[in-house]
Amino acid sequence: MANISVRSEAEVVDAVREARERRRTLETVGAGTKRAFGRPIQCDDVLDVSGLRGIVSYQPEELLLTALPGTPVTEINELLSANGQRLGFEPGDWGPLLGVKASAGTIGGAISADVCGPAAVRYGRARDHLLGYRAVNGFGEAYKAGGKVVKNVTGFDLPKLMCGAFGTLGVLTEVTLRVFPKPSLSRVFMVAAEPREGLALLRKVWSSPLEATGLGYSDGMALIRLEGEEQPLSEKAALLGTIGVFTEVDDVRFQEIANGTQFANQSDDVLLLSLPPANAAEIVPDIGASSWCADHAGGTLWIGTNQPVHEIAARYGGRARLLRAPEATRANATVFPPEDPARLALTRGVKAAFDPLGIFNSGRMYEGI
Repeated sequence: MANISVRSEAEVVDAVREARERRRTLETVGAGTKRAFGRPIQCDDVLDVSGLRGIVSYQPEELLLTALPGTPVTEINELLSANGQRLGFEPGDWGPLLGVKASAGTIGGAISADVCGPAAVRYGRARDHLLGYRAVNGFGEAYKAGGKVVKNVTGFDLPKLMCGAFGTLGVLTEVTLRVFPKPSLSRVFMVAAEPREGLALLRKVWSSPLEATGLGYSDGMALIRLEGEEQPLSEKAALLGTIGVFTEVDDVRFQEIANGTQFANQSDDVLLLSLPPANAAEIVPDIGASSWCADHAGGTLWIGTNQPVHEIAARYGGRARLLRAPEATRANATVFPPEDPARLALTRGVKAAFDPLGIFNSGRMYEGI
């Protein structure tokens, strides 16, 4: 097995073309913080893209940032914060949860694995923020998709397709993201409640004019994050007080939810469920989880269990991803949501269009794809 390090798009093109000629498969790796998320793959060589690192351009006044995919999320956050801005999808740091060091995750990895934190309840998921990208496909061709404005789609919305594709469709070489103003103040409010009551309260806040940037549930507590400048934030806090009686706490609670901190030292497998928020309180007892917490007003559930949950998730209109499990489990379990024949045929067709020889991360999501 060869480790091929690249530092430019041209070098990626050369590496892919050589892989095509030699019929070699490539596992694309950046910082490697999410390497244990997905089915274990046995590729011939490793394509190390960690050298594709740096900010290409940043236009604070236009709320646009273009970066190379190997750029650490922490580096981007620091740059944006210094200019009073933020990533709207607020990707968490899954490194410690997956057994690697903290603060190493890259923006390319966050997009490829669709890592979305608490603020996504207000600003949308990663797919709503990736305006455009450059990549190399399985033909060894460099191409670009999308653009640098919000409304740029005249055909297929390829940026949305790349979010959550786990590198199976090509190698990202540049990403352009929409960013958002970051309010100067943030306040987090908490109230003890049973799951059904607490999650219902979060949905009520979500449908209110409060524009919460965090709606979570953990350890019997409903958590609400409000942000803004001093006067508007005070008005929001007063309005929240008409909904219930809350205690103010520090913001670390939402970072812990985003990072899956409560599961880091537990032995159970960890799954992420996406489902209609109104069904969250019903599904938890049905699964029988050893531990759990909710994000996005119940639209995202973190579940600790060693039981299969795909069928249960489907009954509640949801889909599950096996985020953490031993390699042997991931090799034999259904890691990503099962696909019916029609959807599976579509998935195979998309893979064939971008990577007909199956060079990139083959089998990472579904066997043979």
